[in-house]
Amino acid sequence: MRAVPLLFVLSSIALAACGDDADPALPPAAYDLPDGTHVDVDGRGAITLHDAAGRALGGTAAGAFPTVASFESRITMIVGFFRFVRVGEERTEARRFTGSEQREDGTIVLHWEGDAGVDVTLEIAVHESDVATRLRWTATTTDARASALALPFACDDDASFAGFGAQYDDTNQRGDAFPLWVQEQGIGRSGIGPISGDAHSTYFPMPWWIDWRGFGVLVDTPARTLVDLCQRDARVAWVEVEDLAPLDVLVLHGPRPRDVIRQLGDEIGRAVRPPDWAFSPWIGVQGGPDAVLAEVAALEAAEVPFSAVWVQDWVGGEWLTERIFDLNYRWVADTERYPDLPGLVRTLRDDHGVRFLAYANPFVRMDLEHFAPMAGDDLLIRDETGAPYVFPFVLSRGTMPDFTRPEAYAYVEEHLRAMVETQGFDGWMSDFGEWLPTDAVLHDGSDARLVHNLYPAMWHRASREVMDTVRPDGDWVLFTRSGWTRDHAQQQIVWIGDQEADWEPTDGLPTVVPALINLGLSGVPFVTHDVAGYSGGPSTKELYMRWTELAAFGPILRTHEGLMPAANWSWDRDDETIAHFRRFARVHEALGPEIRALADEAATSSLPIIRHLALEFEGDVASRDVHDEYMLGPELLVAPVLEEGATSRSVYLPPGQWFHVWSGEAHEGGRTIEIDAPLGVPPVFSLGRDRADLRAIQ
Repeated sequence: MRAVPLLFVLSSIALAACGDDADPALPPAAYDLPDGTHVDVDGRGAITLHDAAGRALGGTAAGAFPTVASFESRITMIVGFFRFVRVGEERTEARRFTGSEQREDGTIVLHWEGDAGVDVTLEIAVHESDVATRLRWTATTTDARASALALPFACDDDASFAGFGAQYDDTNQRGDAFPLWVQEQGIGRSGIGPISGDAHSTYFPMPWWIDWRGFGVLVDTPARTLVDLCQRDARVAWVEVEDLAPLDVLVLHGPRPRDVIRQLGDEIGRAVRPPDWAFSPWIGVQGGPDAVLAEVAALEAAEVPFSAVWVQDWVGGEWLTERIFDLNYRWVADTERYPDLPGLVRTLRDDHGVRFLAYANPFVRMDLEHFAPMAGDDLLIRDETGAPYVFPFVLSRGTMPDFTRPEAYAYVEEHLRAMVETQGFDGWMSDFGEWLPTDAVLHDGSDARLVHNLYPAMWHRASREVMDTVRPDGDWVLFTRSGWTRDHAQQQIVWIGDQEADWEPTDGLPTVVPALINLGLSGVPFVTHDVAGYSGGPSTKELYMRWTELAAFGPILRTHEGLMPAANWSWDRDDETIAHFRRFARVHEALGPEIRALADEAATSSLPIIRHLALEFEGDVASRDVHDEYMLGPELLVAPVLEEGATSRSVYLPPGQWFHVWSGEAHEGGRTIEIDAPLGVPPVFSLGRDRADLRAIQ
């Protein structure tokens, strides 16, 4: 993997302290936890874990020491994009390992000391799940400014680092360094400009990785976390957390990678299975009831299978330019645009068998109806003066509910409940959640910096509580984009955010595949994306067709008109596109029974529907670094065409016999092949059997 130089790494990630100046080593020690986990401690406090069967579970880096950082943070937010600058940073290594012991309850305790009153303690114990070891780090210091703790994990030759939530550039992040913080992804991810973002700016980060040898590491914290995965020092994977509270690191034992993902779901929660109809195509449409009904009629005339329309402009909106349309941020209908929304929903359901999905986000605009009553009842986040914390949106200014106050939930949920009970909606896109300012004043006195990454789950909880109450049979859909560790139980389907409607490898179509895979490795099995992107563009015919091919081989095929709805390409723009879209919608529909069976499995195991190759081919080392192909369940290998103008691509086939779905030709795996892939023939292979059923679909 390429090394991405990030400026923050130079100031915030401690380098390994090795050499002759280290304090004299103590005699090594060895311990066994009550569950049989074996812990070796070297003379300077580096630990190595083995499970009861003797299998390695990683550990900390020899010759590197816990490090405490002291600094002042300066944080700026521009439209949900955050910049962090550390001022006056000083770092102190706890280099003096003073010993270890085992308590009567089996807990192993290690101690380090450093200058400036730094003291670090590590407790190693059996976690409550019985399939994990808990490493609890506690750091104290006499420096009142101290606010970060860096931990050195071992980076040996076989170490791998996959997961980290929605990451868009790769799957094995070894050799890279980046922060984990919930925010907007930035525009274009070029690293140029105040809101451009970079390769790792993401709505849904997670301090979590899976090692392909069969264990996982969860840094269980709500705080901003920075990782340097063997970039600056090939021996050390540094994890730095901006919080000195006791810090839990859970090492999940596996032994198989799929066991690790199940254990992660057992620990942090897992999504509820969507209803069966959710696995048929959804069509994005807006413009009022006539436009919605005309779209449905066109789909039916073209014999395109679909189960739902999702209509984001039910709240109204405004044209920012002649091409760009954006929404009003509120939780009530625009009755001028949709004068009888309940009637439209009933017509779609009764006459066409079509479900209605809508849109909601947590913003409260100053110029719309929610701001005044919520401000009057003190239901909004506040600034240091006690006034509502107002910041700019794209269209106007506003703020967010303070979900640390129960009354704020009650207000929001009343309106969300009306979306189901009054309007008849079957669900909605639960957008945003990433913008909580770090200096907001919250009702319960919590530090907004530590609530920030948890705010998405607070926002998602409002929708989930409504649906669990109003539709306890599970006949509903919610799809979200933001998140952090333990948001999983509040969510259902996660879409990977606002890609650019282009082919760029930083933020366009090529970023979709690794993001889907990494979310799956992070315990998120139900995923989707916008066909064909949201911002930028306009999308082209070729882009739309290639994006459709990708979406057909996933859990949820869902279109979006994007930020330029009139200019972007669409499924019905010409006869060739209609035929192409109809065919791949039918392919997706034909895969429905398989996808639903995979969804049943995911609901209890968290095993993703879109799977990294290494989940299915655990012993195949070559599969581990593949990030532009995936398995749809255990049999179908999908290698989308992600390059403009390409009519072929290289495909790595793991060991086994593979049948090219569109020709029936057999290929032996364990090698890379070059395959023709014109439009309409995306590289898809079936393991062990020919898929003439898919080939026959027109």
